[in-house]
Amino acid sequence: MTGKSHPAVTRRFGIGLVALALAATACTSGDAETQSNADPADAEPAELSITPEAGGEEIAPNTPIRVNASSGVITDVRVDQVVVDEAAAEGEGDGDGDLYAMTGTLNEDETEWVSDWNLRPGSEIVVTATAANEAGEETEFTTEFTTQEAAPGQRLELVSNFPSSGDTVGVGMPVVINFDLPVTNKAQVENSMNVVAEQETVGAWNWVTDQMAVFRPEEYWEPYQNVTVDLNLAGVEASEGVFGVRNYQIDFEIGRELIATMHVPDHEMIIEIDGEEERVIEVSNGAANRRFDTTTTGTHVMMERYEQLTMDSATVGIPEDAPGSYLVDVQYAVRTSNSGEFVHEASYNSAIGSANTSNGCTNLRMDDAQWFFNNTLMGDILDTTGTDREFEWDNGWGYWQKSWDEWLEGSETAEPQATTDGTPGSVHGEDL
Repeated sequence: MTGKSHPAVTRRFGIGLVALALAATACTSGDAETQSNADPADAEPAELSITPEAGGEEIAPNTPIRVNASSGVITDVRVDQVVVDEAAAEGEGDGDGDLYAMTGTLNEDETEWVSDWNLRPGSEIVVTATAANEAGEETEFTTEFTTQEAAPGQRLELVSNFPSSGDTVGVGMPVVINFDLPVTNKAQVENSMNVVAEQETVGAWNWVTDQMAVFRPEEYWEPYQNVTVDLNLAGVEASEGVFGVRNYQIDFEIGRELIATMHVPDHEMIIEIDGEEERVIEVSNGAANRRFDTTTTGTHVMMERYEQLTMDSATVGIPEDAPGSYLVDVQYAVRTSNSGEFVHEASYNSAIGSANTSNGCTNLRMDDAQWFFNNTLMGDILDTTGTDREFEWDNGWGYWQKSWDEWLEGSETAEPQATTDGTPGSVHGEDL
């Protein structure tokens, strides 16, 4: 570690002092009079220690940075990370550096700072910390070290996510994250994924599989707001020897609230937008001669959308020439489950509005199907009742089929997350 004295300057807070910056600033204004009365000649210089220590090599990237003041108070911490592992940085844009700005938590007496997130694998790390003594004189301390690289085949990457940045979605939209490798240290990865909404919402992650994590609010999202998902995965040890190598950010918008309801025996769908009835559509649902052609009862989230789609029963396990098989071209199709249920145009169905004759889908006339397609969003809700086939929670995005307590059982931390609270749980390695 090296230290260098500087003349007294106004207290400042860099990007590292996010968690308690406001509280610390208030304390400083109260201390200023006391500091101004101290004789600089009599004041001992501030002293800091920083870990990991200077010169360290191959430091585990899930090691926290700790700055401790044995004399004086911490006034500023900056962490610079320069990736030397080219493979880990492949495909990054010029503006991606902001994703790696390190924040930390400063204790109330301003003597200890701990990094919130992990470090980038295969990087040169420079920590610059400043402390002030009783007279307000500041001393700057710097330490440099390197982190170990993530080995090929042991780099946790994001395969896909829903929604995507820039999407406008409905109030029932989950955040779906798919990884390329299994995650066993789920708590650390879960704590590395932070959801921030403009309007406070309580939500939680649920591990649907070892490679898929889904965030769902306790109640539907409030409409007309922006949501940001920060995936601070760089340096997290997802499983033994497997580390995240980069961070991601997803920004999307919650649009108006659209809720469609459908009691299958009534042959109609009622659509409300922002609590007001917008349209009543005549429909024909599943004939219910067998389980597979019975429309499911439950809360569905609208998924992918197709202006034109060839519907092939073989994709849901009913081969050609088998009883109940079909191969038909339709327009304006909106998926509501992974078992083949869509809301779609079915001009060939003369029973729309009077009988349920479909293979399980919700059939609409052309003008209604076009309206439905043009006015719904991914993440809108379709509540269906009146059949004896329950919609499975893991059949597509059936996540609202679980009660809130049941949903929390799938969280490794078993704790909800307030979407206005950016303070994470532990993301670092155990005993580090």
